[in-house]
Amino acid sequence: MKRRLILMRHAKSSWKGPEPDHERPLNPRGRRDAPRVARELCALGWEPELVLLSDSRRTTETWQRMSRWFSTEPQVVPRRSLYLSGFGAVQHELMGLPERASTALVLGHNPDWESAVSFLVGEPVRMTTANAALLEFPPVESWEHAVARPSQARLITVIRPKELGPAD
Repeated sequence: MKRRLILMRHAKSSWKGPEPDHERPLNPRGRRDAPRVARELCALGWEPELVLLSDSRRTTETWQRMSRWFSTEPQVVPRRSLYLSGFGAVQHELMGLPERASTALVLGHNPDWESAVSFLVGEPVRMTTANAALLEFPPVESWEHAVARPSQARLITVIRPKELGPAD
């Protein structure tokens, strides 16, 4: 089975309030950029069957702003383990993706997302807020086999909101 992975960093968050880091909301730019990325994913035919996301407020809000643009409703699984916990935790969660999911969106934080994308494609990839790296794997028997070794994926593109057309 061909496997496709969208590794996306949460949209821009606010630093203005008194909230602890885990509870920071999106700022106006983040609220604008998240749906723009979703529209581009749809235009490219990359609709996820499964969404795995950090349980932080900014990742949850990013997904909420994106979700209405997809024609199907994927299974959404929040994970505390994806909140600022290091590349090893990200890789562990990727290895556990259900085999039936051919396209998965995993939404979280830097520096873990840059590390994950760079490991999987074998070259440095910069991931600023709301960037979504689209990766394809050669046919392998499982997600575990796809993400266990470096340089297994082909980077199709990185969606960057600043490179998209104007917001609606």
